[in-house]
Amino acid sequence: MSDGLPPRVPKADAAGKSPLLEVRHLKKYFPIYKGVLRKLVNQVRAVDDVSLFVREGETLGLVGESGCGKTTVSRCILRAIDPTSGEILFREADDKVTNLAALDRSELRRFRPQMQMIFQDPFGSLNPRMTIFEIVSEPLYVNGMRSKTEREDHVAELLRLVGLRTEYMARYPHAFSGGQRQRIGIARALALNPRLVVADEPVSALDVSVQAQVLNLMLDLQQKLNLTYLFVAHDLSVVKHISDRVCVMYVGKLVEMATTEELFQAPRHPYTAALMMAVPRPDPSSRDIIQDLPGEVASPANPPSGCYFHPRCQFATEVCRTQTPELREITPDHFVSCHRAEELHLAGIKVNQETQI
Repeated sequence: MSDGLPPRVPKADAAGKSPLLEVRHLKKYFPIYKGVLRKLVNQVRAVDDVSLFVREGETLGLVGESGCGKTTVSRCILRAIDPTSGEILFREADDKVTNLAALDRSELRRFRPQMQMIFQDPFGSLNPRMTIFEIVSEPLYVNGMRSKTEREDHVAELLRLVGLRTEYMARYPHAFSGGQRQRIGIARALALNPRLVVADEPVSALDVSVQAQVLNLMLDLQQKLNLTYLFVAHDLSVVKHISDRVCVMYVGKLVEMATTEELFQAPRHPYTAALMMAVPRPDPSSRDIIQDLPGEVASPANPPSGCYFHPRCQFATEVCRTQTPELREITPDHFVSCHRAEELHLAGIKVNQETQI
């Protein structure tokens, strides 16, 4: 295609608007130097040609094993790190589309309030020397709200919104539990009324009972504030609960993207099906034997030729070993990067079936 996107990527939502965020052929390579002279000998392909889109008001889950590049994708989108190449197209409130990847630091400043992040570690993401008021109000101060009274009123409203008492403003982070700290992190992310929130495994460090509370809070806030989430996770049960659509990554590449229901019920990529098969069934009568994938995860510094998954795939053929598959749409809104996607019939998980990793 002339724009370099996978075929028939929907350019508009039900309201006729283009996606809020569209990533085209994103790459992020980290150099490997060796010797006293720091000679460049190789590169780690942390993100290797990723294309995806997020519609306004939806939650897109981004899943994969540790080290697959999902966090690097999210940080490139926010320009916390600079991508090696590719486009990051963000639609502003006036429907103007801007390529964030081409902007410098000063030009990015006006986009920062519209894109915020919820971090994985609720303990490490809050400054222990600052009060909750200082933590949540800092974005307001940096962006021009100088009146302390106004900031106090705004912070009080944010704390109520995330289920915390207003009198907590004078306390320090050490006085709170992990779940409460993550609520504070959510309040800080919402301080500037963002349109896109990137959540980098926001519940992985929390107890299971607290995870449910935080996830339900995020869903409630999405309804109230019309938020759009890019939700990075490795826990399939969490992704199934919160996501409208799901992207699956393997060694820096996007291998499948579909609606949550279709992805779980009918995966079309062997790696996605392997993830489903690895999920323990909470049924004492079940005697399913979990079969590990053969081999090891490919190194992003020295990936195999053709499809990166072919050394571990039982369905691989010669074309898989020699030609890199492109992400293509095989059914409406279902994109797969596999040469044999149309002919394979892979087992999934029923949507009403519990999943836990």
